[in-house]
Amino acid sequence: MSQLDSATGNRRRDTPLPVIISFIVVLIAVLGEKPIDNRISVLNLVFRIVVPEAAPSPSKLRDLDDLFPYIGDFGWYQRILFLLMIPFGFFFAFVYFAQIFMTVVPEQHWCFVPELKNLSVEERRHLSIPLSQDNQYDKCRVYDVDWKTVLEDGVTQPDANWPIKKCQNQWEFNFTDVPYETIATQLGWVCDRDNYPATAQSIFFCGAIVGGLLFGWIADKYGRIPALVGTNMIGFIAGVGTAFTNDFWSFCFCRFLVGLAYDNCFVIMYIVVVEYVGPKWRTFVANMSIAVYFTFAACLLPWIALAVADWKIYTLITSVPLAMSIFTPCVVPESARWLISQGRIDEAIKILKKCERINGKKIPDAVLKEFRDTATEMAKSEQEIMNYSVLDLFRTPRLRRNSVLLLFIWTAIAMAFDGHVRNVGSLGLDIFLTFTIATATEFPADILLILTLDIIGRRWMSFGSMVISGIFSLLATTVPLGIPSASLAIIGRFSVNISFNIGMQYAAEILPTVVRAQGLALIHIMGYVATILVPYIVYMATIATEIPLLILGAIAIAGGCLCMFLPESTGKEMPQTIQDGENYGRGQKFWEMPVFSKKTKAATIATEIPLLILGAIAIAGGCLCMLLPESTGKEMPQTIQDGENYGRGQKFWEMPVFSK
Repeated sequence: MSQLDSATGNRRRDTPLPVIISFIVVLIAVLGEKPIDNRISVLNLVFRIVVPEAAPSPSKLRDLDDLFPYIGDFGWYQRILFLLMIPFGFFFAFVYFAQIFMTVVPEQHWCFVPELKNLSVEERRHLSIPLSQDNQYDKCRVYDVDWKTVLEDGVTQPDANWPIKKCQNQWEFNFTDVPYETIATQLGWVCDRDNYPATAQSIFFCGAIVGGLLFGWIADKYGRIPALVGTNMIGFIAGVGTAFTNDFWSFCFCRFLVGLAYDNCFVIMYIVVVEYVGPKWRTFVANMSIAVYFTFAACLLPWIALAVADWKIYTLITSVPLAMSIFTPCVVPESARWLISQGRIDEAIKILKKCERINGKKIPDAVLKEFRDTATEMAKSEQEIMNYSVLDLFRTPRLRRNSVLLLFIWTAIAMAFDGHVRNVGSLGLDIFLTFTIATATEFPADILLILTLDIIGRRWMSFGSMVISGIFSLLATTVPLGIPSASLAIIGRFSVNISFNIGMQYAAEILPTVVRAQGLALIHIMGYVATILVPYIVYMATIATEIPLLILGAIAIAGGCLCMFLPESTGKEMPQTIQDGENYGRGQKFWEMPVFSKKTKAATIATEIPLLILGAIAIAGGCLCMLLPESTGKEMPQTIQDGENYGRGQKFWEMPVFSK
């Protein structure tokens, strides 16, 4: 809620001291020198890739990570790569969210009657449009009379006995809430065709399924950089093509092609960068790349749409930048791990030596020779992994159960997350402001997760965040539309952000190494399949505004409950073989939580309890602020009686930005 209230300038909800204290502690925790243990980046799993954990300093080089003490784990080379993630974070936000503001439809629209075009808007609407059951002007029907005769007779009031028909010409729109023309208003995607935006979005996700398979294969076969350039260039070409479409099917075709770029336009760059960052810094790099770059870009989108006030120009602005990816091979190195897996060890070493030079480091010759031998062994192990298939996940009972649970859980998470993203237009508030506020919750969700994930554990954190999201989604249907409903729905969005960031990490830690990549790909694809349905769930708001949140809430609660049947993975070694995966979690108790385990209890008391106490103080202080009266724009009380009466009659949800 602090993001919402600071954005609106509501003094009652400002809690500067505890918030500042908490934020300082967060930065100390994130940027400090304490090891990350098993804290694989939250972001890694949002983007379906397992980043190797930090390993103790071995006497023998066993992995690329063991080379970072010699080349630098976050020197100038890695900092430059981190900054180079900025455009790709923007590309990802543009590809994912841009269509929302291309197809949004103003709340008020009605049939256009050409014969009445010389009358004012109010006059022709009053005369030609019947009232619906809720005493509002009908959006899809018009009186069926001879308008020339009506005008000649000087009729100014409609007759309730006039026959009524469906709109047969164009529509008129009240552009107050959406102050520009979109493709939906231009082509009349309302009434009988009001499902067209949802269908186009579903086709976008069909493209995402194909793109995930296609560019995943290209990345494995030809390298990460060719795949990264290819996916962004397709997004650029199809995005520009979208701006020149003039019918539904050409629009859908272009959005399908843009869908090919979804996810891969950022995740491939993400994979490359985190491989070149030392384990201690991966949490920072991965989380900040999404919490800052992606979130900032997504928050900009509605204001770009408002600023240009033209859906075609908006589409070009959000598509043309993807062409910058053509310069990627000039500034971004190929994945060293991929080069090693292909036996191209000399090329990998050349990149690593460039890294050491820019960072001012030096790899001893003996270490370099040892790494060559290790790289050869790594290439052989990659070939062994190719002997397994995704079907091996379902051959043994416990591993099969865990795999099926992960499939259903990720499906629920993906649907709940995407549903909240797209349902902002049904909450009774300005869609542009609501989208910005809801998207901004990504940042605090990431920070909270970094602080608490290893304390509470994957299982309980997944369960809690999903169930809380579901509960607040359901509660949002019980209050009036507007600020009450939007506030509860945004809390639901904040919670599902947390579960979304955990989901793939949890899966990566449970699935055995020999089938991990294939298993994550299967789970990923199932999430895409599920999100094809989400636009139609959101579309049900045309029947009743409560339906989408009811469905999303039920899905989130069901998915959260399923999490409790998975084994806890916090602090556990990741399984390597199929048998390891089968035995994973045996002997664990149902109520087990890392914070109460004997191994971590002492460390937790020493290092984590202060964060929990300060966090609790900040939250408690913020909640108490909600019980104070609002003072913005009010006269200061002079007498004791004035102070006693101050704030009487104010509503709990009152906010200055929405006052008359």
